[in-house]
Amino acid sequence: MTRTARRTLQMTGVGVAALLALSACSSSDDSSSAKSGPTGSASAPASDKVSGTVTVFAAASLKESFTALGEKFEKAHPGTKVAFSFGGSDSLAASITGGAPADVFASASPKTMKIVTDAGDASGTPATFVRNQLEIAALPGNPAKIASLKDLTKPSLKVVLCDKTVPCGAAAQKALDAARLKLTPVSYEQDVKSALTKVELKEADAAVVYRTDVHAAGDKVEGVEFPESAGAVNEYPIVQLKDSKNAEAAQAFIALVRSAEGRQVLTEAGFLKP
Repeated sequence: MTRTARRTLQMTGVGVAALLALSACSSSDDSSSAKSGPTGSASAPASDKVSGTVTVFAAASLKESFTALGEKFEKAHPGTKVAFSFGGSDSLAASITGGAPADVFASASPKTMKIVTDAGDASGTPATFVRNQLEIAALPGNPAKIASLKDLTKPSLKVVLCDKTVPCGAAAQKALDAARLKLTPVSYEQDVKSALTKVELKEADAAVVYRTDVHAAGDKVEGVEFPESAGAVNEYPIVQLKDSKNAEAAQAFIALVRSAEGRQVLTEAGFLKP
């Protein structure tokens, strides 16, 4: 065989080898792409599943922050809707155990959440996502010069409390017991917003509510902190309900509440970290 012929065969061999190498690389890349495709898009199908309406039963004190989170949720998942029912946690729990349709329950205390879990109406274990502390809501400018929990016992003051069956009422009673104070309010309200409204409408001089409610009321009331509140902090648990008609949306909403983004909204509203 001539040198030229040998060189031609060698060059041909090199070309074939190069083509084989390129083919192998291409095959490897295709294989890699095929493997990474589903993994890379794993979150997309989960997001696509989120649709329709998610019904959330939540403690009245969560109204402002959850409404904001609902708007974020709907924006992140076009076509979805978050339907809220806010109220006293005990009333909401009773509604759930009574068969009211809902996907998520966010309570203002573990005690009221236990009503739902004991009835077998929760799916999974409730998770605490925030805590809340009491504060006195006084009239703007604090004309009664309220400076302590003891000041609320003055006979001249019209004071409103949440009912003792409601988490904010139970917490207020715990603080009063710790201070060895007896207080007879002009009314007991079924949820914290109702108690706050009495002060906003100037139908009462003061109410024991959550610091988040004082924050939400703005200049309609004036907040007065008291040390006994530190011993009556409420934990807020959240859970998906067993008979949820929209499990994917329920899980996604709970994930938002517990996310860094959700935590920011809640802490800005005055809630404490869990």
